[in-house]
Amino acid sequence: MAVFPEPMRAFCAWLGYFFGAKHMITGSIVALVTPMHEDGSVDWDSLGGLVEMHIDAGTAALGAVGTTGESATLSVPEHCEVIAFCVKQSAGRIPVVAGTGSNSTREAIELTEAAASAGADACLLVTPYYNRPTQAGLFQHFKAIAEAVAIPQILYNVPGRTAVDMSNETVEQLAPLENVVGIKDATGDTDRGRDLVTRCGDQIAIYSGDDPTAMELMLAGGHGNISVTANVAPAIMADLCSRALSGDRAGAEQLNERLAPLNKALFLEANPIPVKWAMEQRNRIKPGIRLPLTPLDPRHHEEVLAAMEAAGILNPPFPAALGSHSSARCR
Repeated sequence: MAVFPEPMRAFCAWLGYFFGAKHMITGSIVALVTPMHEDGSVDWDSLGGLVEMHIDAGTAALGAVGTTGESATLSVPEHCEVIAFCVKQSAGRIPVVAGTGSNSTREAIELTEAAASAGADACLLVTPYYNRPTQAGLFQHFKAIAEAVAIPQILYNVPGRTAVDMSNETVEQLAPLENVVGIKDATGDTDRGRDLVTRCGDQIAIYSGDDPTAMELMLAGGHGNISVTANVAPAIMADLCSRALSGDRAGAEQLNERLAPLNKALFLEANPIPVKWAMEQRNRIKPGIRLPLTPLDPRHHEEVLAAMEAAGILNPPFPAALGSHSSARCR
């Protein structure tokens, strides 16, 4: 168990009371894209519009600067500014979950501290990529962050990107830490997700990080979906999650079938390439993406458009709901 100074222990106790069994957020959490101009600079007006769109669509929370938000190519000041902007734009109307993971424990602590200072409601911490720690190293990494920063923290396991796979046993070891409140399981393995629910679903929230299998995990006792598809179909995904969480299999399956081609099409190339192109078609963002990522290959355009049409979201586009940018950098 984490050992905190007295004020921090009091804060963590408050968190446990407020969030109730540490199940902080349930439903559709969008893995939010970071809109950019064609020169690669952040498009703050479009980002403000996306925040408003998700509030209106019933999205449960914003997942800022994760994988889909191109965290790998944002500078540290940009990373912090996007988090601060989302917090300010949302103004308490929707929780902000800030991506603060790193393969350096010290850097992850610094980013998590910055997100907490900016007012984020929680942080999403990916397993350390490239350096491939052992299970013992993963435990110590996440334990160190939990002990250093008093903010709700969601673990994130995505072995397909990181080349390291955090075992369910390691997650179970971490679950009792007071401010570890959830895990995003992006393995796409529903049996493994069910095992997580059995092991520690009464201590932390179990979120899917895989749109095609998210419904089954929620029906099996999971708590929500951290979703790429929610960027282009926010209201449908919010409705799907609500139905699955209430045990309405028939209603959830109907919506899941509608979204199935889109879930597939949004991964024809590396995320977020297809989802940013799809959002451009809906007039939500401009055609900006940062190298080494490149715009969607034209040979995939027809399949993405067909998937959008099948989901019933191709026309009409959402009306613009642009926000205004006020610089609010965190350190």
